[in-house]
Amino acid sequence: MDKMKVAYEAMLGLAAELVLDEAVLKFQTEKLGKAIDEALARGDEDTFYQLVKQLNQLKA
Repeated sequence: MDKMKVAYEAMLGLAAELVLDEAVLKFQTEKLGKAIDEALARGDEDTFYQLVKQLNQLKA
């Protein structure tokens, strides 16, 4: 029974970590998306390309 409890707790921990990782990824993606839009609106080409590169690395 104790082994089962330990395994269950480990699985819950992994599930929580996956949910947190997904939330962080979504937040960072949205933040970069807004910054990219702002760079486009300003006509800041260098910043735009830098941010797009960061977004692509995040998605890889």
